[in-house]
Amino acid sequence: MQNLKRDIYLNRIMPYIGKNLIKVITGQRRTGKSYLLRQIIDLIKKQNPERQIIYINKEDYAFDPIKNYTDLIAYVDKTRANDEISLFVDEVQDISQFERALRHFLLKPEYDIYCTGSNSEILSGDIATLLSGRTIETEVYSLCYPEFLSFHNLEDTHENFERYMIYGGMPNLIHLPFEDEIVFNYLKNLFNTIVVRDVIERHQIRNAVLLRNLCEYIADNLGSLVSGKKVSDYLKSQKITMSPAMVIEYLTFLCEAFFISRVKRSDLQGKKILEVNEKYFFNDIGLRNSLIGFKAADMGKLLENIVFNHLKVAGYQITIGEDRTREIDFVARKNNELVYIQVCYKLENDATINREFGNLLKIKNNYPKYVVSMDVSSKATFQGINHLHVKDFCKSIIKHNAQI
Repeated sequence: MQNLKRDIYLNRIMPYIGKNLIKVITGQRRTGKSYLLRQIIDLIKKQNPERQIIYINKEDYAFDPIKNYTDLIAYVDKTRANDEISLFVDEVQDISQFERALRHFLLKPEYDIYCTGSNSEILSGDIATLLSGRTIETEVYSLCYPEFLSFHNLEDTHENFERYMIYGGMPNLIHLPFEDEIVFNYLKNLFNTIVVRDVIERHQIRNAVLLRNLCEYIADNLGSLVSGKKVSDYLKSQKITMSPAMVIEYLTFLCEAFFISRVKRSDLQGKKILEVNEKYFFNDIGLRNSLIGFKAADMGKLLENIVFNHLKVAGYQITIGEDRTREIDFVARKNNELVYIQVCYKLENDATINREFGNLLKIKNNYPKYVVSMDVSSKATFQGINHLHVKDFCKSIIKHNAQI
């Protein structure tokens, strides 16, 4: 596995190696942040063998005595034996007031600093103020489809894309056989780890069953508009009491842990954000399937989630495009360029074809527009609208936008 480089992220971080910035790598647990750190360490050792590496992993009990920023400073001062030091702190959010230590080391030119975190709030509030303008963040996701093929040494076939749809892209699956019971048992345990460590313990949530019910609701409603009241009313019908405010709060906690992503609505130019109702997608489709199972009836939802994830990996800012008469699944913005995407399972009849292509044809600009589906014969255009099989779209959007 050590030879399997995640070039998407290495290419994004490499320009900042050795620069006077804190390189912050964020993302859901077990998406490969530690693995990426080790690859950066190998790169630095190759470039400068004399440079000292100090690596602290807060998931390793050997580093349990480092509980706050003063402990971190004391450990590094005791360990340093060189005038050129690359400092790596894995799961930095587990160290109280870690930002004070990072600022301390940043003021010393001999330090090159890297850290990882499994919560998006590590760069917010007072921390953002203290480290303002001194960080560069790179979010790491589970394996995209091209990475999945590379890690598992698989050919690009429809069968293997369906495997990806079922099992998702958590990197550690490389060590497991593709068998439902084995993979989903691993993913269920991973779900418990993420929810317990990054949501329940962090926010001192007492009702874990309520949180799981909410996760299952989101899993069953991929691609549907969600509001706090709508979820609250549904749970109430199931004899579960959860206020709209609590729904929104718990959803925010899950987003902060990179377990799910919130997608807002915008006008069809992607400029004006609409505040009411949002959609939620899972950051790994396998984790979603481990919660409520994989069903053929959900194929359209799963495809939409996969396309959304690949747009994120490729670096797009994404909204749902709307006006009074139609919805575009994704309006993706990057470097002042727009891409419009419609996702469906199959273009089975004229009504579906007219809806998916027709909504895009009404957008009167020259930005790229795609209809993405599971139709086998889907390498064509219609009045300037590109039609691609979902696996081909995933490969092309990564290749052209993420330097894989």
